[in-house]
Amino acid sequence: MNQYAARIAKELSVTPAHAGAALDLIDEGNTIPFIARYRKEATGSMDDGVLRALDERYAYLKKLDEQKETVKKAVTEQGKWTQELEQALAEAETLAQVEDLYRPYRPKRKTKASVARERGLEPLAERLWQQQRGDDPMALAKEYLSEEVADEEAALAGARDILAEQIADDAALRGQLRTLYQKKGVLETKATDDTAQSVYEGYYDYTESVAKAAGHRVLAIDRGEREKILRVSVQVPPEQAQTIVLRFAVKNHSAAAQQVQQAALDALSRLIAPSLEREIRSELTQAACEGAIAVFGQNLQQLLLQPPIKGKVAMGLDPGYRMGCKTAVVDATGKVLDTAVVYPVPEFKKVEQAKKTIKGLIQKHGVEIIAIGNGTAGKETELFAAEVLSELAQEGVKGISYMVVSEAGASVYSASELAAKEFPDYDVNLRSAVSIARRLQDPLAELVKIDPKAVGVGQYQHDMPPARLAQALDGVVERCVNSVGVDLNTASAPLLGRVAGLTAATANNIVAYREENGAFHSRKELLKVKKLGPKAFEQCAGFLRVPGAKDPLDTTAVHPESYQAARGVLERCGFALEDIGTAKMSELEATAKAYGLEKLAGEVGVGVPTLQDILAELVRPGRDMRDSLPKPLLRTDVMDMKDLKPGMELTGTVRNVIDFGAFVDIGVHQDGLVHISQICNRFIKHPSEVLKVGDVVTVWVLSVDEAKKRIALTMKQPKQANG
Repeated sequence: MNQYAARIAKELSVTPAHAGAALDLIDEGNTIPFIARYRKEATGSMDDGVLRALDERYAYLKKLDEQKETVKKAVTEQGKWTQELEQALAEAETLAQVEDLYRPYRPKRKTKASVARERGLEPLAERLWQQQRGDDPMALAKEYLSEEVADEEAALAGARDILAEQIADDAALRGQLRTLYQKKGVLETKATDDTAQSVYEGYYDYTESVAKAAGHRVLAIDRGEREKILRVSVQVPPEQAQTIVLRFAVKNHSAAAQQVQQAALDALSRLIAPSLEREIRSELTQAACEGAIAVFGQNLQQLLLQPPIKGKVAMGLDPGYRMGCKTAVVDATGKVLDTAVVYPVPEFKKVEQAKKTIKGLIQKHGVEIIAIGNGTAGKETELFAAEVLSELAQEGVKGISYMVVSEAGASVYSASELAAKEFPDYDVNLRSAVSIARRLQDPLAELVKIDPKAVGVGQYQHDMPPARLAQALDGVVERCVNSVGVDLNTASAPLLGRVAGLTAATANNIVAYREENGAFHSRKELLKVKKLGPKAFEQCAGFLRVPGAKDPLDTTAVHPESYQAARGVLERCGFALEDIGTAKMSELEATAKAYGLEKLAGEVGVGVPTLQDILAELVRPGRDMRDSLPKPLLRTDVMDMKDLKPGMELTGTVRNVIDFGAFVDIGVHQDGLVHISQICNRFIKHPSEVLKVGDVVTVWVLSVDEAKKRIALTMKQPKQANG
């Protein structure tokens, strides 16, 4: 079994056998989605989230052991390796603890202590450290005078510098003081100019316990410090810190001990405190970043898994002033049918012409839904669209609705090489309109083309460590794409590139093969694609669907390795392959249970979890998990901010979930904020416990500030809102 299995199993509350199997599968090069979906027996049905946590912990522990070996080699080369150090290193559980142990041996730049050592004062420091009662420090110091050491006080000062560094480098002492900082530390912020106006005014004279510091406040403080608006420090009770250091260093009340006491207090103020303050600040920032990345990931997942509005002709409106409102009409498959540029903003005096153009496009192509970008001129465009739909309804053209969609990242996509390749005949602005229309039809397929950081559902994302943020968000995209599955014959290269086992290169090769040879007729045909070998096929095949394939199993999420088992299940339960997709299959699960799941699984050579997945797929082949989610909120009319009154009840869509609340689109262009205290009547640590991006919720208006464009909302009944 993998050497880390037992430890990780305990930390993640899984069995050692399952943890070991998962680690072995990872080491063999299997992807997380593949393991989660198709190796449930081995892993005890660990889900994607647990497997990713296991993989991250595995990487950390390997790095920890590598660092221990590096330290051992470095200290051994210095001839200072000891049994005590070996034991301490073996017991170290974090990289910080390993760093503490290595600190005394790490090559240092020139310090006050190194200068003192060069002047021959180390023996004096060692003698003072013994703290013998009869020693006279001044008398001892006389023996070390030289051209560089002018008098006894200079000698003692140098010896104290050596002792201070020695004390500051002690791993056990640093451990005690680190615990003090973590438990009793206080984050303190002051303004560099308390008369200046800024968004950080709440932090001009602010304190918060390190142990309880909220992530979003830590990130705000960090940013204020970077912008030189705030001065930040971490304070601990000074007498407690001094007591810990003096208890460690001072043995008695001798004259030599008084020298050691001076050195110890110097070590605390000059060397230990600044170092631990940096370390604690770094830990707070890292924890805050991890929290923000987790929230970003949750929001991104909900955004990507928004239910598609399938089978409808869509119009995309990308609002703008000077450049006009870019318009695109796409058919039910996302193919562009028509484009135009209109000027619906009244100041251009072209509203009637814009109405004529939009109505003409709607009637010509049978547009059923309209997607409106929420950027510049979005409000005016939404008012215009609502007016057009009202006029059409009066003219007998009914049943058309619209939805305001986030256009975050649309400009990034439209200017990309991918968009240029996809739409070589359209300019950048029209490509945005196409993207906005497609976001309503299939959010996942369209948003996957955009850098996850640019989709507008994060908090402080620009302050995150780029590599860590990218890793986490890429994992979310991968999870979503593989959960939903991908149509092999229609998927774009960016979408295919997110499928487990495929790379950007193999995804492009699949598209190239498709363009050259036509549609795929089976999954097995994938093996003809350039550079897509057996291992890649194993990882990706189950997540790729071939609608209309000769073998019905190719339309399901059943993995090719389980086709024989699936056929065995059908045969034993009295069904045929041809029954897949028919009403008759609704009886399969009941028939299998009557047969006996364990018996059936044993006979066809799979575990019960895999059998249950096979049954679910045979009953509902090609099922899209998003279809079972609540549909997005479509509108036909719009309100203005001035129409809002306290107590008014509205229905809205959650656009973003952040640490202190959630922003909700209520159809007035400006999203309203539901503060965490107004989400529900019970205590919650984070809004994500109750809300997720895309939720359709009932809210009541608490207050409206038109000047600052702020809307405060509550999800509590008005009579409870202030309770």
